[in-house]
Amino acid sequence: MNSLRSAPTLDEVAQTAGVSRSTASRAINGGLRVSPEAQAAVDAAVAQLGYTPNRAARSLVTRRTDSIALVVPEPDERILTDPFLAGTMRGVSAALGGTDLQLVLLFARPDEQPGRIVRYLSSGHVDGAIVASHHRDDELEEALLAARLPAVFVGRPFRPTPDLLYVDVDNVEGGRLAARRLVEAGRRRIATIAGPQDMTAGVDRLTGWREVLQGAGLPDDAVEIGDFAVSGGAAAMERILASHPDVDGLFVASDLMAEGALRVLAAHGRVVPGDVSVVGFDNLATAASTVPPLTTVQNPMVEMVRGATDLLLDLVGGRGDEIASQVLSPELVERDSV
Repeated sequence: MNSLRSAPTLDEVAQTAGVSRSTASRAINGGLRVSPEAQAAVDAAVAQLGYTPNRAARSLVTRRTDSIALVVPEPDERILTDPFLAGTMRGVSAALGGTDLQLVLLFARPDEQPGRIVRYLSSGHVDGAIVASHHRDDELEEALLAARLPAVFVGRPFRPTPDLLYVDVDNVEGGRLAARRLVEAGRRRIATIAGPQDMTAGVDRLTGWREVLQGAGLPDDAVEIGDFAVSGGAAAMERILASHPDVDGLFVASDLMAEGALRVLAAHGRVVPGDVSVVGFDNLATAASTVPPLTTVQNPMVEMVRGATDLLLDLVGGRGDEIASQVLSPELVERDSV
């Protein structure tokens, strides 16, 4: 005798609840036009029989996919090596851990146009999207607005609107904090390795640095642009030393770039902080292990990722009437490089 029992069917749920098959389907899958009595009867039948709803059937009724996209328009190798991006991925996954939502990861392939990601987001494959590390020309802002897809950016979009929510740190104030610390340390030839200028974080951190130097009557021409990577920071530091050998203070717009800059300064015999004071940005784990340990600006990544995920869940759940973008405050973390 076969002791295995087949899984209960929707027809059995309907029969047990005493309702039609279509009513049972709507009650299970979140459809409308189900009376409280019928809903209660179906819920009881589902519990009694141990019925598991079919995801495909549910999506036909609710027009929901139960999937959320994390969009990172960067190549795979950048995702795997950048602690900020890797932390973003882990944070979103953890925030969705208490839900039934699936996480879909969308990365950019090297040298590809943004059209593949845009088409995917516009085709109804996901219920919403979290976008991190976006660039001015990746077309995501326009695509998400056109698709009317619920979306939240980790980091300010270039063209924020009430329909493009975001969670960010105040990057302008972060740049100010770094520059003020260098000015307070008595530095008068202060350079910066800025982040990419096609990203709002890069633009805003440079703006804050420049405001403080201009207010202090100091020159603000010692600027090199990096790529938020160790190698980019090293290359930019070489250029600064070549064009501004008198530099005695340095704000680097990411800890990874600061790691590269510190290596170059050491190779050129520049003592930190004796000859050059250095302030980074992010407060990644690497900041505590550089030589010397890096004074840096705290970038509250965990809070930003959690906030962005919570905002998106509210949007997808239809609870978005009174929610708004969030801007968190940065803090200076003192170590030994100033």
